[in-house]
Amino acid sequence: MERSMDIATTEALKNAIALGVKTAWDRYEEQLPQCGFGETGLCCRNCMQGPCRISPFDEGPKAGVCGATADVMVARGILRAVAAGTASHGGHAKHMAHTLLKSATGEASDYPIKDESKLRAVAERIGIQTEGRSKEEIALEVAKKALEDFSEKDSPLTWAATTVTKARVEKFLKLGVVPTGIDSSVSEAMHRSTYGVDSDPVNLLLGAIKCALADYAACHMATDIADILFGTPSPVKSMANLGVIKKDTINIALHGHNPLLSEMVVQAAGEPELINMAKEAGALDGINVVGICCTGNEVMMRHKIPLATSSVSQETALLTGAIDAMVVDYQCVMPGLSGISECLHTKIITTMPISKIPGAVHIEFKEKEALKVAREIIRTAIEAFKNRDPNKVNIPDASSVAFAGFSTEAVVQALSLLNKEDPLKPLIDQIVEGNIYGVCLFAGCNTVKVPQDANYLRMIQILAKQNVLILATGCASGAFARHGFMTPEATKEYAGDGLKAVLTAIGEAAGLGGPLPLVLHMGSCVDNTRAADVAVAVANKLGTDLDSLPVVASAPEPVTEKAIAIGTWAVAAGLPTHVGVVPPVLGSRVVTEVLTSGVKDLLGGYFIVETDPEKASEKLLNALSERRRALGLSA
Repeated sequence: MERSMDIATTEALKNAIALGVKTAWDRYEEQLPQCGFGETGLCCRNCMQGPCRISPFDEGPKAGVCGATADVMVARGILRAVAAGTASHGGHAKHMAHTLLKSATGEASDYPIKDESKLRAVAERIGIQTEGRSKEEIALEVAKKALEDFSEKDSPLTWAATTVTKARVEKFLKLGVVPTGIDSSVSEAMHRSTYGVDSDPVNLLLGAIKCALADYAACHMATDIADILFGTPSPVKSMANLGVIKKDTINIALHGHNPLLSEMVVQAAGEPELINMAKEAGALDGINVVGICCTGNEVMMRHKIPLATSSVSQETALLTGAIDAMVVDYQCVMPGLSGISECLHTKIITTMPISKIPGAVHIEFKEKEALKVAREIIRTAIEAFKNRDPNKVNIPDASSVAFAGFSTEAVVQALSLLNKEDPLKPLIDQIVEGNIYGVCLFAGCNTVKVPQDANYLRMIQILAKQNVLILATGCASGAFARHGFMTPEATKEYAGDGLKAVLTAIGEAAGLGGPLPLVLHMGSCVDNTRAADVAVAVANKLGTDLDSLPVVASAPEPVTEKAIAIGTWAVAAGLPTHVGVVPPVLGSRVVTEVLTSGVKDLLGGYFIVETDPEKASEKLLNALSERRRALGLSA
């Protein structure tokens, strides 16, 4: 179990040995020992006079060729990581905005508006008139407003300024960290961190906060538009883990982060003509679509598509020998997939012009022909199935029930069952009474540096027992789903008495005959803003700010630059934010102190860096206690 706490992942990894292929864990071991300069942030390649390294010890260089100190070098590295994360979420959001624009003008007929009420709610929030106007007219203006948020303009980002508390906006303005363009924020971050520009480590970190707020806006925009186009999620019952892959079907895995293509593949997979084609090829049970990573979360919460696995273990889906096509868009897609597919019949299908893999089949995604492209992908999978080797099929018999789809709207709807006139009041009352001690949002990835899911599993057991309400997104959701924590049964087994009573009352009011699941699945990584929306609504109702609420965040096993960007805006929002893997900052005392303590005085939020899950849980509980005491509540 040293590589993963998940029995299905462990079983699949045995297949890698039989096939003679390497996975992410093997490649990690080949990298050991990893560069100590890189781990502490003390290396710089920002100009061709380097690479420069600074010694963390008494002896050795204390500045790069240009004179950049350890503090400057580390701060520049953090800023560039936030910029990369923002560019990723920004690219996703821009793609969604362009598609909404094409939907409104009739250029993308495969994307009709599914949730008109969400469209009108978003439009009204950002100041667009809706009365007496068609949904197409409103969508066109929303799309144009969204695209305006990417370039530099004279006002704050619409998707940031209209979705946080007024007090938070005032703090951002006072610090000079209000972004006025998503793309321009990334450009500014890259500019100020290049050779010979910003060399004040604190100013660089303020730049990271500014860029991270642009990331927040991009995430919120992507979520809003996905709901408008595909429907706002509501709770559904699905399944998770490798056992959802089926032996006698065409298995198509959807992987990446953008739901635009995956929605079409799900739709096409249900067409009788393609199902008959699959059966004629020998797949007696037709076509089975499964999800991986955040694209998997998107289709699970909207269409009940089962979630096979998460980012770090994406290769294990191929190792079952039963995936006929893995369809990828962009982000968190490992190039190593093609090496494994060479030993199998599986087709790796890339779909985006900015994300190609040598050895993969490339089928270009086009919004105007989205359903046509999806059908071509399914036909490619059917052809691949004909070459499947039954002797290489070994599907782990492991899967768990998972309830998904607790959007902001779904959470409010559930609370309204207890108080129709004032849905937030039951939540606030239960926090005041201590039945809900606080709220923790789990987000982020899995990493090869930690046995997969180990930190998640230990932390949830500790926090739930102390009546902490658990929300989850992204690969954090996958971790909990695989191990059965997104079920009412988990609530009965692991929740403290107060939390159990609250979740049971809501579940029974909803007609479930029992409690809500222990973990409320809120979607993909960009959907972290759903949790922020709930917190903002509570803060506004109480007439306070986010840094006063007993709400914390945790990324127990983070990996990507996107996670750094998300964590930074969570801190900027005022949340104590735990990370379970040490980021590359320890080479700078100034950066470390600012991020873990100094920023608390400015914004209320701060980073908690703790690799031990039990100690991390204790520190999060202490943070919740501090917030409760400040509100005059029992701690």
